[in-house]
Amino acid sequence: MKSSKKFKNRDIESIKKKIEYLRNNILYHDRKYYVEDNSEISDYEYDRLLRELKELENTYPQFISPDSPTQRVGGEPAGKFRTVEHMVPMLSLDNTYSHDELIEFDTRVKKGLDGEEPEYIVELKIDGLGVALIYENGLFIRGVTRGDGTRGEDITQNLRTIRSIPLKIEVDNPALSYIEVRGEVFLTHQGFERINAEREDRGEPLFANPRNAAAGSLRLLDPSITASRPLDIFLYNISYVRDSVFKTHFESLQTLKRLGFKTNPDTIFCRDLQEVLHYVGIWREKKKELDYDADGLVIKVNSLEHQKRLGSTTKHPRWAIAYKYQAEQALTRIEEIIVQVGRTGSLTPVAMLEPVRLAGSTIKRATLHNEDEIIRKDIQIGDIAIIEKGGEVIPKVLRVVKEKRKGNEVRFKMPDRCPVCGAAVFRPEGEVVSRCTGSACPAQLKERLHHFAARTAMDIDHLGPAIIDQLVEKDIVKDVADIYSLDLATLSGLERMAEKSARNLLNAIARSKEAGFQRLVYALGIRYAGERIAQIISQEYSSMDDLIKAGREDLESIQEIGPRVAESIVVFFLQEENCSVLKKLKAAGVDMHRKREEKKGYLLEEKQFVLTGTLEKFTRDQAKEMIKRLGGRVTSSVTKKTDYVVAGRDPGSKYDRAKELGVTIVDEKGFIKLIG
Repeated sequence: MKSSKKFKNRDIESIKKKIEYLRNNILYHDRKYYVEDNSEISDYEYDRLLRELKELENTYPQFISPDSPTQRVGGEPAGKFRTVEHMVPMLSLDNTYSHDELIEFDTRVKKGLDGEEPEYIVELKIDGLGVALIYENGLFIRGVTRGDGTRGEDITQNLRTIRSIPLKIEVDNPALSYIEVRGEVFLTHQGFERINAEREDRGEPLFANPRNAAAGSLRLLDPSITASRPLDIFLYNISYVRDSVFKTHFESLQTLKRLGFKTNPDTIFCRDLQEVLHYVGIWREKKKELDYDADGLVIKVNSLEHQKRLGSTTKHPRWAIAYKYQAEQALTRIEEIIVQVGRTGSLTPVAMLEPVRLAGSTIKRATLHNEDEIIRKDIQIGDIAIIEKGGEVIPKVLRVVKEKRKGNEVRFKMPDRCPVCGAAVFRPEGEVVSRCTGSACPAQLKERLHHFAARTAMDIDHLGPAIIDQLVEKDIVKDVADIYSLDLATLSGLERMAEKSARNLLNAIARSKEAGFQRLVYALGIRYAGERIAQIISQEYSSMDDLIKAGREDLESIQEIGPRVAESIVVFFLQEENCSVLKKLKAAGVDMHRKREEKKGYLLEEKQFVLTGTLEKFTRDQAKEMIKRLGGRVTSSVTKKTDYVVAGRDPGSKYDRAKELGVTIVDEKGFIKLIG
């Protein structure tokens, strides 16, 4: 008997070591990919490691730890963020826009140092959201926004979703066992454009620039939505350590990098002000090459002893200053306003401009977003307009110069017919976007094909805009399913399509048949059903047939799917045209089932729970977490799909609803027995 127990302990110990090995291996590859931009394994290999870790942790939840990569997204949406006092005030920087003011700053620094010559560190001023991160014994325990500089909001759960923020660091010095580091969360231009494209498709207001999008993403109450946004971070300072271990700011940056934090590679050491001014000139143009917004430079005194001597005012440190570049603007004429049609039929007005040079490129067009925006800014065809690159990404019409009007300007009116197919245009109540109603609209078809073939959808490489244009204009493809009927002769007959290219495309189309249920749901372009919703659906339903049978009430019972999304999904599958496309896809051999390995050891696998009333031995969050770890799911409303209602003291209307539907009701003792 003793030997059997000893063997079992050994077996458990080996599982624990396996989990630790997988966890450390994944964290290592996270650092290589997200921090060092030097991936050593393929996405497939990474996903395999993560999947294996998830399965082991789900089977042995006692070994889950806060620093596990599986715990980046967890917990229920927050009701609100609590405010937290900063360990060290997060002061703002004084701004300057001229060389003369930089010279004045240098003079003040030298005076404060009794004539000593300072060295400087010059960093890019990232246009994002400042945050403070606290690590205790190497574990990330709290993340806070800047707030008013004294107190900020605790957004720890949202910050945990950012892959370039390490959940665990290897502390190599006792002084670093409790530290606070600071950084700037930001969005790349590509990520910003993706988020705005999704919002435009949903008829939601667009973010004005990447900074607003990053700030909005971090302040979402649901961390799972934040996780779907491609946020990144650069760390720029160790603001608190228990014992002084650095002599210079540059040393602290090197320590950040050594600990596994992502620091900006373009940080520069300058021996004096002349070198600072030199780099100010270089980065005026060079910043346009960046894939993120940097609106200037931050100049810091390098010596920490010098920083201490210089001190701070009540608002700004005296040892640092921000040099900001003026936003580049240009005057040009709005020659025409055209209307573009997106894949969901959204009509977007675009200003066609008299070509003008701005921020290193020739600008010929600028988005006007929607009709309301045109009315608000009183934009007319023929106006002289001030053009600015919003966040250095999307050209926009800042305002028109009404004093330059000649009287022959023309007001824009959104067409009542689609400019591409002639179908009626309507604007849904409460939305800012007008839409084409034509199901056979060629413009929508082209955009749908682009979306269907995208890397995050069916991932059909080689199916680019030029090929799609020809396939639609020559009436070869009438819907996305027709892609799978293409043959070598047809593709080889297209312009600029050699036989080898045609074969490559056909191979990519064949591979896409195995993309799986989740990617297919996203690829179909169901309104409001982005990547995150497709992921949620694939976790709930095992096949397209199951999803088609789902009613609105069933869908609304799923966490994160609200009435608008549920209605959109149901309406999509009621359309005969969409059902016909799905039949053709199925006949072509496109996989419509969830890719999921059989789960083992889940006591509550796929069981759906609703909690009501007050439990004595658990908080509501603890009960939810226990159910999740055992494979179950917690929803907020009782439906026919609910398996158990756990009723504590003073249950509410959910208890009555469960009795009405005949759903099994258990008290707290029954729940404890149920979870073993």
